[in-house]
Amino acid sequence: MDRFIRPKAAVVAESAMIPPENLIVPPPTRFTHELKVAQPYYYSKTRPRQAADGRFTAGTPVVLLTYEGGRMCRVADARGLSVETSYSGLRELSDDVP
Repeated sequence: MDRFIRPKAAVVAESAMIPPENLIVPPPTRFTHELKVAQPYYYSKTRPRQAADGRFTAGTPVVLLTYEGGRMCRVADARGLSVETSYSGLRELSDDVP
C-alpha cells in the first residue's frame, strides 16, 4: 500500500471560537432590521476594539436587541450570533412582511 502524507495538525486559535455568551439558542426566526452595508461586528463592547470579530454582509437580517442611543447597538442574526455593531448601518424592515 502506498504511503499517506498527512498534514500537520493545527489547533485553531481561541479567538476563532464564538464565546458561548454570544450565542442565542434557538436562533431568532423573525427579524426587525437588515444591514444596509457590509460592516464589522464585535462580541463585546467591553473588549478592546483593535480588530473586528467578524463582518456582516449587506442585506443580513438581524433582530435589534438593544439600542441605548449612540453609535453602537446589539443585534442577533439567523445563526443566533449576538453582537455589537453600528446602528447607522441598520435599516428597519417593514411590518407588512408575511
